[in-house]
Amino acid sequence: MPGLLREAWSTVVPDLNDRHGPLPPLMLALTVVTGLVDAVSYLELGRVFVANMTGNVVFSGFAIAGAPGFSLAASLVALAAFAVGALLGGLIVHRTLTHRGRMLLYALLVETACVLAALIVTAVSGHPFTGGVRFALVALLGLGLGLQNAASRALAVPDLTTTVLTLTITGILSDSRFAGGGGSRAGRRVLSAAAMMLGAVAGAAAVLHGHPRLPLLLAVAVLVCVTVAAIGPARSGAPWTAPVVRK
Repeated sequence: MPGLLREAWSTVVPDLNDRHGPLPPLMLALTVVTGLVDAVSYLELGRVFVANMTGNVVFSGFAIAGAPGFSLAASLVALAAFAVGALLGGLIVHRTLTHRGRMLLYALLVETACVLAALIVTAVSGHPFTGGVRFALVALLGLGLGLQNAASRALAVPDLTTTVLTLTITGILSDSRFAGGGGSRAGRRVLSAAAMMLGAVAGAAAVLHGHPRLPLLLAVAVLVCVTVAAIGPARSGAPWTAPVVRK
């Protein structure tokens, strides 16, 4: 097995004696969810992201400047929903701060409910998703992804933020041996980018081939699987469940 793949595999396979235990593969699965829901939001809800808030700030600027095809209202709704989700995630984080397994499980339960609610909205509404349906979907998905982002930040698994790849991709190159660095964690970083790409490709392919609800169905399926997988870790007393001390 090539060195990069071997390194990537070693960073993802669960090891309860590791300081992050089973968290890495679960966080990678959530990264796939990010790609799926952002594919729906951008392609179906009108050039808006529900996980990438940097994009929404830029899109808001475009809309204010009068660029066609961008909705200031949609971007602001996404930003507001994400902020509320982050606040809710913060409440969960600070109430489960001593146990990262429970922190992940409780955050997953709420996020799954949000994405499932969005899927139900698409099932009972017509297509295309416009008007109030559009804003309801942006709000529900933004809420869920804001919560996911808050939880992943508190879980603090290196290079697995689940929603933001800018620093991850920067780290792959700036820390590489070509740049004079140690090249550490390149495998995990590559897998993080690949996971989001996988979700985006699957989501976009479904939308473009006339199945706009399928990405949300897949996202719910992944979230349910991750939630079930998180039940055991939530009951664990292993060392990895202790909070990460930020330096």
